[in-house]
Amino acid sequence: MKPMLHLSDVGMSFATKRGPFVALRDIHLDVERGEFVTLIGHSGCGKSTLLNLVAGLTTPTSGVLLLDDRELKGPGPDRGVVFQNHSLLPWLSCADNVHLAVERVFGDKEGRAQLRERSLEALELVGLMHARDKLPGEISGGMKQRVGIARALAMKPKMLLMDEPFGALDALTRARLQDELMKIVAATGSTVMMVTHDVDEAVLLSDRIVMLTNGPAATIGEVLQVPLPPVRETLRHRLEMAHDSGYLAARESVLEFLYRKQAHVEAQAA
Repeated sequence: MKPMLHLSDVGMSFATKRGPFVALRDIHLDVERGEFVTLIGHSGCGKSTLLNLVAGLTTPTSGVLLLDDRELKGPGPDRGVVFQNHSLLPWLSCADNVHLAVERVFGDKEGRAQLRERSLEALELVGLMHARDKLPGEISGGMKQRVGIARALAMKPKMLLMDEPFGALDALTRARLQDELMKIVAATGSTVMMVTHDVDEAVLLSDRIVMLTNGPAATIGEVLQVPLPPVRETLRHRLEMAHDSGYLAARESVLEFLYRKQAHVEAQAA
């Protein structure tokens, strides 16, 4: 079976006054349908750049990106993107913010009632029906991110792309949203690629963890298969994971890569 997402020999350079800056090189990666893949690495390693390439927000300098055997050329509704900044329009209600995406994707094919139903179904999925008529300024940061996730899922994308979606939240809210995300993935069978700096978050949520080397000219250093049942099949309870040998082994492997094999230059100099 062919992978849903196929990246072959992908590279990304940016023009600067001093010449080309190579951000990524030699990226080869396949993502299977229904898989949860996390990108992790030190700041400046190109995690967000790689996610933006898959999202179609940036065009690669070299290589090929295929989604279901079709080359990715620009953004599209087959990829729903959730950023650290929720990007909600403050003058629209939660339901109307979701409706904007629904109307953009399905507006030419469906009537007003069907579009409204899609919007409310997405809010129901993230547990926010009670806040559907509230403005973004009237809800918490965690709820805003859930609206952002609902908006992305409402488009029925083939892939959900998430760039540090919980990075600006406090620890307890972040933990609650991680649990919510696992439930959503189990309910929808979504294929997910997520960027994070958080090792525990990566191990808790992922089927595989893609570890990037330090930039510039970063590439994939190691790919870790997390030795736990797939997220889409079994909810991982964080208290149980704290004592699970597979979880602890995966966590140790990621820490070993980040803080020994790819230690910061500043730390080495010290």
